[in-house]
Amino acid sequence: MLIHMQTDSLSMHSDAPLPAEKPLQGSQCCVLDDGLSIVLTRYRAKHTLVEESHTPHTGAGVIVTFGLQGHSDYRERWGPRIDFGHGHTTVTTFDHSQGERHIPEGETVLQLRLVASTGWLARYLGERYQAALPASGGIRPLAFQPTSPVSRAHLQALQVCLQTGSARLQQHIHALSLLGEQLETLLPEPSPTRNIASADAERIVQAREILLSELDRPLTLAYLGARVGLGEQKLKQGFRCMFGTTPQHFLHQQRMRRAHTLLESGQQAAQAAYATGYRHPSNFSAAFTRFFGYAPKAIKQRKS
Repeated sequence: MLIHMQTDSLSMHSDAPLPAEKPLQGSQCCVLDDGLSIVLTRYRAKHTLVEESHTPHTGAGVIVTFGLQGHSDYRERWGPRIDFGHGHTTVTTFDHSQGERHIPEGETVLQLRLVASTGWLARYLGERYQAALPASGGIRPLAFQPTSPVSRAHLQALQVCLQTGSARLQQHIHALSLLGEQLETLLPEPSPTRNIASADAERIVQAREILLSELDRPLTLAYLGARVGLGEQKLKQGFRCMFGTTPQHFLHQQRMRRAHTLLESGQQAAQAAYATGYRHPSNFSAAFTRFFGYAPKAIKQRKS
């Protein structure tokens, strides 16, 4: 049985403590600062739940979602699928959203989101975020990875603060620590070196798009540099400056995220391996297990 719902994705707004222990079907928002909010989302799906969301976020910015329980995904109408899973952190950038939230039958989902607007990011981070965190036509995934031990500790403390209505200073401390840890891996480090020439910046952005669109190909730094007309070292340095990571690490992260999505959709591990550039499924399974902390077959077992 499939249930379709149409709802405002932020249907409840309050500055009161978030009732983490109280049954909640939907989302509740707590504003911490002008442009920074915490959103707690809980669903208990007796049947497969598809929630249609038409309400755009105000302005643009970054969303960091911490999966506390269960698994779900968001499917942008004209864009990508965004996965949310227990024990994982999903980072997205947005300027509007229109799509559907999917929750499997029998799943209980609990997620905590930090939503930071571009105005808030500019106030705290200057202009560093603009090149690394572009908002382009809807929602765009930036990261999907296991939640770190440091983040888990801050999450536990923040949930206690929200349940008990602790001082807002403590809420700020833990929220900023969580957001800061995620952005630190995405933002380029301040550098005294000269700015990247606009022509080179365009080539580096082009290289990033090639990585995203050709995950199934055996891409190398030399091949990528030749495609966009940049030397390997210049491409590597520019990529790190603009996106805060290396092309190799970015490619690996995107391949793992894509593989997880394919496995969730029912594909076999071998199919996911070939679709993400692995010639040998055994190598893929080893890489997947190192990245997520569980083997590909665990996804099929969880869904059965």
